Amino acid sequence: MRRAGPIDSPTDPFASVPLPLPGKKPKVEGLPPGVSRDIFGPNGQPEQPKQEPAAGGGGLPPVAPPPQPWPMQGPPQPPASFRPSEPPPPPPGYDHDPPRRRILPTLLLVMVVLGLLAYLVPAVVMSGSVLRGTRVAGIDIGGLTVTQAADKLRTELSARLDRPVTVSMGGREETIQPDEAGLELDVVATIGEAPSGFPTPAEVWRALTGTTDLQPKISIDAAQLARTVEGLAESVDKAPKEGRVVFSGVRPRAVLPQEGLLLDRDSAVKAISTAFLRSQANVALNLVPAKPKTTEETVRQAFAEARRAVAAPITLTKDGKTAQLTPAAIAAHLVYVPDDDGVLKPHFDAEKALEPIQDQLVDLAKLPQNATFAIENGKPALIPGRQGRGVDAGRLATDIPGVLVKRGSRTIAVSLAAVKPELTTAEAAGLGIKENVAEFTTNFDCCQARATNIQRMARQLDGTIVLPRKTFSFNGTLGEPTAELGYLEAPQVVGGRMVNVMGGGGSQFATTLYNAVFSGGYENAEHTPMDYYAPRYPEGRDVTVLYPRRDYTWVNNSQYGVLIKAVATPTSVTVTLWSTKRYDKIEAVVSERRDVTAFRRQTSGQPGCLPTTGQPGFTVDVTRVFYDGGKEVKRDKKVTTKYRPQAQLACLATSGG
Repeated sequence: MRRAGPIDSPTDPFASVPLPLPGKKPKVEGLPPGVSRDIFGPNGQPEQPKQEPAAGGGGLPPVAPPPQPWPMQGPPQPPASFRPSEPPPPPPGYDHDPPRRRILPTLLLVMVVLGLLAYLVPAVVMSGSVLRGTRVAGIDIGGLTVTQAADKLRTELSARLDRPVTVSMGGREETIQPDEAGLELDVVATIGEAPSGFPTPAEVWRALTGTTDLQPKISIDAAQLARTVEGLAESVDKAPKEGRVVFSGVRPRAVLPQEGLLLDRDSAVKAISTAFLRSQANVALNLVPAKPKTTEETVRQAFAEARRAVAAPITLTKDGKTAQLTPAAIAAHLVYVPDDDGVLKPHFDAEKALEPIQDQLVDLAKLPQNATFAIENGKPALIPGRQGRGVDAGRLATDIPGVLVKRGSRTIAVSLAAVKPELTTAEAAGLGIKENVAEFTTNFDCCQARATNIQRMARQLDGTIVLPRKTFSFNGTLGEPTAELGYLEAPQVVGGRMVNVMGGGGSQFATTLYNAVFSGGYENAEHTPMDYYAPRYPEGRDVTVLYPRRDYTWVNNSQYGVLIKAVATPTSVTVTLWSTKRYDKIEAVVSERRDVTAFRRQTSGQPGCLPTTGQPGFTVDVTRVFYDGGKEVKRDKKVTTKYRPQAQLACLATSGG
């Protein structure tokens, strides 16, 4: 841009402006910027201020009006070339705050990142394993995988748990091994309590600065321990003896009641469980007194009555016929049984007492006869039964106690009643007993007390008929084994211990029956496997019985009757079931043995010690499979049997004084 020269401004600003011609509007050109033409007035001429005459027609000229600025359309603006340049706008995100205020967020961000790294780095390293610092009963399993930790616990902790507990009972001591208590380390549950996987911040801190102590999860098989306690009880129990009156021939003898001592079974189970769980080496078990129902006074009263009962015979009469119950017959069938109040009441077995004299009162042709079967030429032959008449045994049993205690006449007029046989010919013929459906044999050593017991059971059971849909009870059918019935004390395993019991050997007979029932396809109802495996029985197919607490029952789930025939020799017993076959074949599918456990070797100098042969423990499954028409038609749910290892026990000889 050129620089402008000096401008000579006239004294009169209007002198430099040409005047318009008369009659024409003045033309104004070249006004400075911002100057409006309105300054020239309505005719284009500048307005002249009005002169007002001075007062009095003379004096000073009028006061000039105050200067007026030229009218402007807006504030004067300097030329663009002279305007200062505006600063550029700040870039996006520009912080107007001073730098000092930006330091705090930055520091916080850095701290958060460092904190995350301090957690994530060790957490990633620890993930997939048991949290470091984790200990189970002092055994460090931290940093191991779950599998490695489980293996380490099984190796190191199981050895600690495999410690026996010595129990004392009334001056007698017994050693209970962990397997006898059903003690088992639950590794899965124990590992489940240990923190593993991706750790939380709290777990990372605990792993880096401390430890996590856990207790092992130990389970006890309550049923197994209860059986062990039952075996202990058999060796220490002294049951209370009820007062009674017995006969030696025809002479009554009073037996006074005696208190007993019984092992508190429930308390013993809890005490032994606690001892194993807390690693106690010794525990004392309680023996609690057991009082009889009867008293000396009630026994003396019954004794006085018994003397009168056998003082003379009782005469039975019917239609001019007579028969006598001799004092010996009365004594043989009369018992005194305590009632709920402990009072001894007379009970007379009229049916048994009438058997030898029934024909003296009733013609033989009129007596009832039960239908039965005999095995002839390998086939069941029906022996017909018949309905008859006989002495009303129920009424006689009610009448006799009244006669026994009275002084005076000892004659009873009996009455006859129609007596239906327990099994009629028609009923027996419709049972479908026609063929051998199952048979099983077990062996035993000759000439021992248990052999005598097994032979006695076979005679009792032989000929029993189980009707369709009925349940057979071993204890219910054979009853209590007593010396009066010909039973002897013999060794039998009870709760893992070999003890002498009345009727020992019953478990072998029950096992023989069980296997015949198994092969016949009948339904098992209740059975308890043996504690130890005996090679003379099939694996997973044995039974233990103990009157009256442990029974063996099965159901005839067929539409046919089942005839049981039992035969015992000096060295074996055979049970045969006769009925109608329902299946072509029934077989047992037996799994491989698992969880095999070696047996221990022990010695004992306890009185009454019975040596045993060691047997390993193991678990086995047995499944019964049914075939018909050459095809499998069904199979039972598998039955799992867990045998304990049976210690090999040697009895130390004791020398007499």
